[in-house]
Amino acid sequence: MSSYFEFDTTDAFTTGALGEPGQRTFVLQVRADGQRITIKCEKDQVAAMSEYLRKLLADAPDVSQRPIKDAMQLSMPVEPEFVLGTVGLAYDAISDRLVIQLDEIEIFNGDESSEEILDSQDLSRIRANITRGQAAAFCEHADSVVASGRPTCIFCGRPINKDGHLCPRMN
Repeated sequence: MSSYFEFDTTDAFTTGALGEPGQRTFVLQVRADGQRITIKCEKDQVAAMSEYLRKLLADAPDVSQRPIKDAMQLSMPVEPEFVLGTVGLAYDAISDRLVIQLDEIEIFNGDESSEEILDSQDLSRIRANITRGQAAAFCEHADSVVASGRPTCIFCGRPINKDGHLCPRMN
């Protein structure tokens, strides 16, 4: 079932990870107009969004106000509306807002011999305008959420489980 949400102002735009390191599920959450929308995503998508938002902020005027830390926490219950596919990020200088568009991933229906892509009109989409302060807070929070997982191996850069890992460089 497709949904389309567009928010001119956003109360909160945040991310979080549910579960234990190595088994975490990453989500984005938009709260606006009394609604809470949660989107399941990948850790790399969160890190990439943070990196790109920082680049957009570097070209925008300095940030003076940021949301309080409590606004960056996920609001419960967390029930993802859809799985994140493509992401669009832009800065609108006229409204002095960053525009974030989150689209549902396209899913293939059918078997390998008859693949059909869902019509793009059947996909969910969220478009939210956030302040520069909200974007800066998202970047800081996203970096801490991504970094709070498993430590990385100094030799190969892969995550280390509680019981260690097989490092290809230490072979």
